[in-house]
Amino acid sequence: MIRRVVRQSKFRHVFGQAVKNDQCYDDIRVSRVTWDSAFCAVNPKFLAIIVEASGGGAFLVLPLQKTGRIDKAYPTVCGHTGPVLDIDWCPHNDHVIASGSEDCTVMVWKIPENGLACALSEPLVVLEGHSKRVGIVSWHPTARDVLLSAGCDNTIMIWNVGTGETLITLDDMHPDVIFSVCWNRNGSLICTACKDKKVRVIDPRKGKITAEKDKAHEGARPMRAIFLADGNIFTTGFSRMSERQLALWNPKNMDGPISVHEMDTSNGVLLPFYDPDTNVVYLCGKGDSSIRYFEITDEAPYVHYLNTFSSKEPQRGMGYMPKRGLDVNKCEIARFYKLHERKCEPIIMTVPRKVVLIIDIILFDAVFYYNIDSITRV
Repeated sequence: MIRRVVRQSKFRHVFGQAVKNDQCYDDIRVSRVTWDSAFCAVNPKFLAIIVEASGGGAFLVLPLQKTGRIDKAYPTVCGHTGPVLDIDWCPHNDHVIASGSEDCTVMVWKIPENGLACALSEPLVVLEGHSKRVGIVSWHPTARDVLLSAGCDNTIMIWNVGTGETLITLDDMHPDVIFSVCWNRNGSLICTACKDKKVRVIDPRKGKITAEKDKAHEGARPMRAIFLADGNIFTTGFSRMSERQLALWNPKNMDGPISVHEMDTSNGVLLPFYDPDTNVVYLCGKGDSSIRYFEITDEAPYVHYLNTFSSKEPQRGMGYMPKRGLDVNKCEIARFYKLHERKCEPIIMTVPRKVVLIIDIILFDAVFYYNIDSITRV
């Protein structure tokens, strides 16, 4: 019997590559706010980056093709009176973006077709209801004009952006700061990670917690929790010994994890980005200089390490391109926008074409038969 040494996977050979310098976005003053968000959001038309701003909060919105050096006078979106903490593009309209700020408001903006020609300070709508800073904004994945926000007042609010009204307020479920919120694929449930070390699954329509796990990760530093395509939950956090961990959970039975892995002792929060088409999770640590990626399967150990993309510069934040913005003709399966201190660098993840492997096999066979023929003639 032949013993399989390497696990078979279509994505075992995925590799990352940074673009050339002239395709980067240079001279950008990335925000220095001490908040563990991605600081970057991207869609097939625009790149948005939270930047340093005097007298309030602002973020840049650049057309994707506007690479090279960005002028210091380039117009920004600048309606907030406090630093911007999180931004998120609407999945149903590439010109609409939401922002949450330290000024306790959520604002929704309409970006012109060709980007900003002048500073934008008038939002489409201002959503007021939080009593403390708003650190998380997230659009509903399937329903139009529905936006979720979470603040340091330990409250989650779901808004009708069209009318500016609050649809649902969840203010009695979290006793401490909410670190992350994620919708499931159809938007019927949300999962949250909280400073009290609990991961919760919530049905917002019923206003009810359907599952929760205490001490999902025992460390004191921030956790992250996201839904996977099959309904399971993937979390990142820290152990009691401050080692970074990742874990997989079944929300129908949260007694123990399906799988748990310890990674390293770095103190940067791991931001997970998930591709439901390939079932690959990419982990980008704030302050790291690498992107690790794992494949999630239904065979033990369930979370399979694939590879690591490494570069020299540490990342301040990371943007993740939706699948519809990728160049599939070049076998691109993911694209990241890595924030440095003064620049944004696209990183492209590709999987080798199958035809290349077939050519290698044909060439190997040709050489093999040639050698056999030489031996027989001798």
